[in-house]
Amino acid sequence: MKDAPIGVFDSGVGGLTVVKSLRARLPNEQIVYLGDTARIPYGTRSPLTIERYAVQNAAFLEAMNIKMLVIACNTASALALSRLRTNAPMLPTLGVIQPGA
Repeated sequence: MKDAPIGVFDSGVGGLTVVKSLRARLPNEQIVYLGDTARIPYGTRSPLTIERYAVQNAAFLEAMNIKMLVIACNTASALALSRLRTNAPMLPTLGVIQPGA
């Protein structure tokens, strides 16, 4: 898993700022980014829909054998972080709300 990439997803392209920060702090890490621009904005969707989108995005990235998942979307971090951690308890999963606070 050492050479596996870090997976990052956002509801659009704003998460690229998270990727930029990750690259600055972890220059030797590979990063796979998923910008879910087909279903933006997440903020107007129901909590269950956002959770479903987050689960689908995480599954897509997990299929790429990631070693860590970063949810770079505030809305998905708030509404789906615990579900994603429950679904994949062995995969370190971080949101952006707590680090930002």
